[in-house]
Amino acid sequence: MIHRHLNADHRKQLSLAAIDDLIARGKRKDWEKLRLVVLRRPVMLKKIQQVCRAHITDPYAQRYHFWMNYAKTHLAA
Repeated sequence: MIHRHLNADHRKQLSLAAIDDLIARGKRKDWEKLRLVVLRRPVMLKKIQQVCRAHITDPYAQRYHFWMNYAKTHLAA
């Protein structure tokens, strides 16, 4: 799913902007794909945390809270 005007490099490399877009506007299938990417490349958890930190002060940004907790849990394991 492409919501922003991100070029192919953003989507292929999952830039911070692409991750932000997936978290903010993605549906379940998009999140499943992001999870599969994380399982293959755990280094993506750091990128997810970086994106989520910008939104975590908003108590209503539940999508970012979910992904921040997911990243923290899997980095600690």
